[in-house]
Amino acid sequence: MTALTAEPTNPATRMFSILAADKLAQEGLDFIASQDDATLVNKPGLSEDELAQIVGEHDGMIVRSGVQVTAKVLENPGRLKVIARAGVGVDNIDLDAATAKGILVMNTAAANTISTAEHAFALMIGLARNLGPAYRAMAEGRWDRSTFTGRQLCGKTLGVVGFGRIGQCVAERALAFDMNVVAYDPFINADTMFDGRVKMYPEFEDILPHADILTFHVPMNDQTRGMLNARTFAKCRKGVMVVNAARGGVIDEDDLLEAIESGQCGGAGIDVYPTEPPPEDSKLRNHPRVLTTPHLGASTVEAQQAVSVSAAEQVFQYLRGEGITGAVNAGNLRVDLSPIQASYNDLAHRMAQLISPMITRGIECVTIDVRGDELASAAGTIERTALVSLLNDHLSDPVNIINVKNVADSRGIRSRTAIDDDDKAGTQLIIEVQGPPDAVDDQTQPGDRTRRIVGRIYDDLRPRVIEINGYSMDMIPAGHMVLIQNDDRPGMIGAAGNTFGEAQVNIADMAISRRRETALMLLKIDAEAPGDLFDKLRAVAGIRKVCAVKLADETV
Repeated sequence: MTALTAEPTNPATRMFSILAADKLAQEGLDFIASQDDATLVNKPGLSEDELAQIVGEHDGMIVRSGVQVTAKVLENPGRLKVIARAGVGVDNIDLDAATAKGILVMNTAAANTISTAEHAFALMIGLARNLGPAYRAMAEGRWDRSTFTGRQLCGKTLGVVGFGRIGQCVAERALAFDMNVVAYDPFINADTMFDGRVKMYPEFEDILPHADILTFHVPMNDQTRGMLNARTFAKCRKGVMVVNAARGGVIDEDDLLEAIESGQCGGAGIDVYPTEPPPEDSKLRNHPRVLTTPHLGASTVEAQQAVSVSAAEQVFQYLRGEGITGAVNAGNLRVDLSPIQASYNDLAHRMAQLISPMITRGIECVTIDVRGDELASAAGTIERTALVSLLNDHLSDPVNIINVKNVADSRGIRSRTAIDDDDKAGTQLIIEVQGPPDAVDDQTQPGDRTRRIVGRIYDDLRPRVIEINGYSMDMIPAGHMVLIQNDDRPGMIGAAGNTFGEAQVNIADMAISRRRETALMLLKIDAEAPGDLFDKLRAVAGIRKVCAVKLADETV
């Protein structure tokens, strides 16, 4: 089923070209070079124009933070299917441009978790014990013990802002230091974590009065930008210490300096900055109560090896159609489907292709109704596959599973997935396409602007269409198919059959269903019909509508 794979050709017969556009650890380069189905092009340090010229020659690209993957770079993406960031942040990749071009963007968030957490903890220890200014004094020949009296971590309360992988890793280490830990994460719906040892707060500002030290582990977005500022500093404990090894801009730097000068903030450990490197005249660089490092969170030998290899593994996994890990612009897309999920995903592709020719007046809303417990986790993938098959023949711009939601949204096409995991009614799939208010033609009754198709997989694992627009039937959607809607009166089957016969087109299978005063014939023919056959069918008295579609041959 080509709608799911990154490359429609057989991976066994295709050599993938992988561009390393940034300096990667040698282990990552060696891994790429060792793959039998890949060629490595190692070109770090290219300018924007140089990268734009060659990016379309490659199937996958791996970057770190040193190169900017802009809309200009992706203007003509050619073969490019996937970009992997060897690291966590993807601030240097234009996600909107990549998504619009159907390019999957992924990161390797898990690979450098420990290194980043350890660095945040090192900043916390260094800040509490004044290691930065004490070292500077020693380097200048001074011995001033009393000036650098610090504070121990044992017994202090650490507030972890963002309780994902890194935040939890920091919390584990804090608990080992006999610290009290509280946390805030809007996407964790629990009162406590870690068997009750970490109290969760529902709002960021709720955590502030309880923390002696705040450590940030959140992404940069509209909700987190400047979240620690003059107003929220006022809610903190007097002398609160702050650590930011997440993203620059999460803490308002001007407000941070004012809080330090007023004593509201007892000091800060900063590894990330809104602009990197920060200006040479930045007050953060030389402030005695600010411990700064040049974005070293993931800068360990182990982390750089891990993220480089992980990025390469994820790129090959996607290109080979084996799965998706670390995607940041593909929602709940999966390719690691179970056999029954893959069968239903293929069925969604066929069903959507079958009714696509019936859509002649636009689309207002698409509903994918997934029924059955086993299909629930694959619903997002099934939705994207159906949308691609519905839209591809109606749009001039290319549509694939990565950009289809973006394309639909940009055109005002709403899509929704309804999941019913109750198996009592049996597993089945329903696709409904609702047209705009004036989308009524001679195929539907007045006021009816919905196209509906229902399918299921039976015990023989063969796909079936069991309903089209209220017409019940049982047909395997494969090969060359023709749909004919006609008046329900004697002679119509014979008239249609004679027309096919005169055109020397053999009917291999036929399903007929009656509804109200009309009938629907779904025919499977042995080969593609000559173009004038359909004009002749439409000229037959009583035939209301004719459409044809070429589906993939049956795979089971």
